[in-house]
Amino acid sequence: MTITKTLTSWYSIHKRDLPWRNTTNPYYIWLSEIILQQTQIKQGLPYYEAFINKYPTVFQLAKAKESQVLKLWQGLGYYSRARNLHATAKYVAYELHGEFPKNYKGLLKLKGVGDYTASAIASICFNENTAVLDGNVYRFLSRYFGINTPINTTNGFKTFKALAQEILDKNNPAEHNQAIMDFGSRQCMPTNPDCTVCPFKESCVAYNKSLVAALPVKLKAKKPVKKYFNFLVFISSSGQTILEKREEKGIWKNLYQFPLIETEKATHLNDFKSKLKTYPLLNGENYELILFNDSDIVHKLSHQHLHTKFWIVNLNKLPTSGIPIKNLRDYAVPVLIDKFIDDFNF
Repeated sequence: MTITKTLTSWYSIHKRDLPWRNTTNPYYIWLSEIILQQTQIKQGLPYYEAFINKYPTVFQLAKAKESQVLKLWQGLGYYSRARNLHATAKYVAYELHGEFPKNYKGLLKLKGVGDYTASAIASICFNENTAVLDGNVYRFLSRYFGINTPINTTNGFKTFKALAQEILDKNNPAEHNQAIMDFGSRQCMPTNPDCTVCPFKESCVAYNKSLVAALPVKLKAKKPVKKYFNFLVFISSSGQTILEKREEKGIWKNLYQFPLIETEKATHLNDFKSKLKTYPLLNGENYELILFNDSDIVHKLSHQHLHTKFWIVNLNKLPTSGIPIKNLRDYAVPVLIDKFIDDFNF
């Protein structure tokens, strides 16, 4: 039995019933693929359903405000995906008259769409013979063929893309691509896969050479940078607070946050009070300062670890324009701040 026949046979038994698998509408497939980048299905599914319910067509998503899209995306992380999602929706709606490009090369030109997403949409929606290559596919191919080329290198991409393309079922690329991704996700798992029930155990190089735990090979990323964030949570006697919109480039661009002071190391109450003497917003104001969390809240991102403190600033009148505290949840904020709002129980 060929690789593809084994995969599709396994898939016919173990296929998950997911909403985007019951359609070939490129809008739905594109939306699901963007949401599922860097995201597990169980986490992404509720977001997919929320987006489909609120924006059932690309035109409705295009008409939405970016702030509304970011708010609906809140909690998924990697917010550039949401900004690109909105930008692409507007481009498809207004420049392409609602029609997604019908081939891999055209899809690749869309903002936020890379090789994997373009391959998935092209094969599932338009039956194009282009193989998908995601973490699950890398893992299966690396183990089955016993390839130790690091997957996060240019050479690794070329090697595995060519191999994925070679074994692609040219008669049914859509089912093949979904089968190999599901197989990697559910059977050939990252850790402790049950190889004894794997249909490939007789021919899998990694299994027969005891290399399952060693493959795939991935070069280590740089050690995350530590940053020290101090958020000032202003609370006026009239029940108002201050939120600021992040305008600069970065993962939190266009999200809202409490006024932020970044320091070189962790701060303590007396040190921070001294620092606030020259802080413009508090110049000349009478206030009470309370530290909400005694120990730092460590928020881990892929490239940096944020050691965070939330400082409650009680005062009679805000030094600048603010918003009612009761309206805090109307704004798209990073998950770090969203959790604080929950914990503080505004």
